Amino acid sequence: MAEVLVRYFAAAAEAAGREEEHLVAATVGELRDTLLASYPAMGSVLAKGSFLVDGVVTRDPARALGARVDVLPPFSGG
Repeated sequence: MAEVLVRYFAAAAEAAGREEEHLVAATVGELRDTLLASYPAMGSVLAKGSFLVDGVVTRDPARALGARVDVLPPFSGG
């Protein structure tokens, strides 16, 4: 596993109480589990949100992480 910069936006930042931090995880699934264990309020964000890994939006738990991942809440609008 490697250290990754995790950046939070909107409701994800609210749930984490911060805008970014470094965490250790190798995949989206591992990061998701870490976030849920650390921030119970993140559950509702992750239920409908997604992750931006290397410029690609994903919800695939097997997706490998790079040096940075953004936690994106569900967006509305149109």
